Amino acid sequence: MRRPIIAANWKMHKTHLEAMHFVESLRNRLAPSDYDRVEVVVCPPFTALRTVQTTIDGADLDIGLGAQNMHWEEKGAYTGEISSPMLVKLSVTYVIIGHSERREIFGETDEWVNKKVKAAFEHDLLPIMCVGETLAEREEGGTEAKVERQVRAGLAGVPKDRLPSLVIAYEPIWAIGTGRNAYPDDAQATIAFIRSTVRSVAGDAADEVRIQYGGSVKAGNIAGFMAQPDIDGALVGGASLDPEEFALIVRYDTSSS
Repeated sequence: MRRPIIAANWKMHKTHLEAMHFVESLRNRLAPSDYDRVEVVVCPPFTALRTVQTTIDGADLDIGLGAQNMHWEEKGAYTGEISSPMLVKLSVTYVIIGHSERREIFGETDEWVNKKVKAAFEHDLLPIMCVGETLAEREEGGTEAKVERQVRAGLAGVPKDRLPSLVIAYEPIWAIGTGRNAYPDDAQATIAFIRSTVRSVAGDAADEVRIQYGGSVKAGNIAGFMAQPDIDGALVGGASLDPEEFALIVRYDTSSS
């Protein structure tokens, strides 16, 4: 049974003080039973990682800490970059790799994503590897070809025994920050295809890989996605900036979908 994972990707939002207040507010909105049912992860900007870590630890909260990016090298002359060992020292557990904004705006390639996935696993970080198609690719019927290429390239050479702990986030680029989102059955179809692609690479380990949906997820639509058999959570962007909204997402109820 795959435990759902709901991750907040704050992108370039929140100072360290705003991040601290968010975690404190979230604590007041979630009960211990919520953490038992769903794994909750918060991915603040680098400048707030230490503050969020100490806030989580100080309140003894069952919230995972994630980073939004990392470099594949351990150290070196890479101005502005952050390495896996740096993140590990801050008790970071997850790292988002290959987000569409990194690919589309900053030119990250499948090769870079693969290097980062390998580096994350080498340092016992758990990758949240993002894949997804543009609107043009979708309209041309190229969704499956795009995500299959990204999955295969991202996992090339990754030890198969590490794959059960991988998280994949399917985020159709046309639905990110636009207010548009895929219908639950459409997201399910693509995520089932992603799982079958992982199965062709890693066999039965695909049954343990958690695959999230990401793309304008909010409290009003999360239940429909979570009712699908292959959708194991959500990578939440804008709606994760409000602790009340994010708590409602975490506390989704599929009986209402």
